[in-house]
Amino acid sequence: MVTPDVKRDAVAHVCVQHGVSQRRACEVLSVDRSSMRYRSVRPDDAAIREAMKKVASERRRFGYRRIHVMLDRQGCQRRSKTRPRDGAKVGHCGAGLRPPGGRSPSGGLMRALRFFEGY
Repeated sequence: MVTPDVKRDAVAHVCVQHGVSQRRACEVLSVDRSSMRYRSVRPDDAAIREAMKKVASERRRFGYRRIHVMLDRQGCQRRSKTRPRDGAKVGHCGAGLRPPGGRSPSGGLMRALRFFEGY
């Protein structure tokens, strides 16, 4: 159990299955009771995520800043605080552009071999 949503579901399950109060279930599962009553007020941003995916698939080399500039030009407005996190949620973190570790270690070797071929 990691996320608060999963913890809420676990507490509700314990309450129903074992017939205990919410307070006791929270105590057993070490969950804060205040987090049980919390409901997110964040608006649904599925439309902007789809727009980000579309731009990211068209422009593979664009980072989150350039993607959001393009989205702002299209009329999609978001708070600037959430932009890096939203880019990571969409899956656009530059993955797939370069192999991990940067350049291939054999790149310099191949260049050197081509140079010395004439000798």
